[in-house]
Amino acid sequence: MTDTQNTASQNQAPKRTPLYQSHVDSDGKLVDFSGWELPIHYGSQIEEHEAVRTDAGMFDVSHMVVTDIKGANTKAWLQKLLANDVDKLKTVGKALYSGMLNEQGGVIDDLIVYLMNDDATEYRIVSNAATRDKDLAQFNHVAEDFDITITERPELAMIAVQGPNAVEKLAQAKPSWADTLAALKPFVGADLTGIEGTDWFVARTGYTGEDGVEVIMHGDDAPAFFEQLKANGIKPAGLGARDTLRMEAGMNLYGHDMDETINPYECNMGWTLALKDERDFIGRAALVSKRKQAKDDNTAMKQVGLLLTTRGVLREGMTVTINQGTDKEQTGIITSGTFSPSLKNSIAIARVPASVSEDDNVQVDLRGKGKFVDVRVLKLPFVRNGKQQFDS
Repeated sequence: MTDTQNTASQNQAPKRTPLYQSHVDSDGKLVDFSGWELPIHYGSQIEEHEAVRTDAGMFDVSHMVVTDIKGANTKAWLQKLLANDVDKLKTVGKALYSGMLNEQGGVIDDLIVYLMNDDATEYRIVSNAATRDKDLAQFNHVAEDFDITITERPELAMIAVQGPNAVEKLAQAKPSWADTLAALKPFVGADLTGIEGTDWFVARTGYTGEDGVEVIMHGDDAPAFFEQLKANGIKPAGLGARDTLRMEAGMNLYGHDMDETINPYECNMGWTLALKDERDFIGRAALVSKRKQAKDDNTAMKQVGLLLTTRGVLREGMTVTINQGTDKEQTGIITSGTFSPSLKNSIAIARVPASVSEDDNVQVDLRGKGKFVDVRVLKLPFVRNGKQQFDS
């Protein structure tokens, strides 16, 4: 893309989800997020964060990309495309989290794929809005060798209902869903067509570290559903709370904590790699080679959490210094940073040398002026299911 094309793209008006007017009517402060006009908050980011941690909140995630894949070769295509193995999906509705890698082993995107029928000829992918164009390009490029049909579903909307009381309150709003929701295990989805009609789907997934579900429906049905959830005590929440919640839960944000230059081992996604068999997925050879080389020359990196217990806020791009002033001094970088409403301190996700431990002396230069402050190194997540995950 040329610079002129980039400028033209940036000047385009952001797109709106089917819930745009719902956000306006709920006093949402709208901002441009990856080309979409979405609420950053509805008055108080802190209150929205706390609602999800202690009760129930909902997010408009209709900007996410839903793609349905059908055909006799769909499973084989996914086994080539993804670093995790869809052969793990044995029952309809089961979901799998995976990275989609380039030939160099870098992360093109992280996504969720659902098995949608018994004979493994239909799957659904939910991927990130910011990577839509390159994701679809990769889907179609790999599909050249497979007999499949790829259908993007832009007419669909999605609302994430999250929090310890989310499922209970959703069942109050939708009594006919109660049995389905009660039977829904984590990372499993269910078709609601027989209850609500065409295009309704619910899955016990989320991006907050709390219990909850994500509901997909036709965009025309989204505003009434949003109002129904509000009427049953589920608080609208914006992008601000979504970011602090996902950071406390130690969850990556694409373009910040990982991208095409970062491999899964460097962003805490090594657990998603299915390497035990000989499946030849894209990026496998480079990934194995780089992993060995990084270990041999001591350049391997990993992801950790950082906690600042003094005043200040950790920010993306800040340098992390380990064992400063010694012959063992090393450096890393903060990839996401914020103030944690749950912990009342600043936290960060950082990429550091793999040898770094929680006992190391670690500092961050908060203002880039050589004024270093001590930080604690922690294993992620910071918070899960409303509880702090480390010793004070």
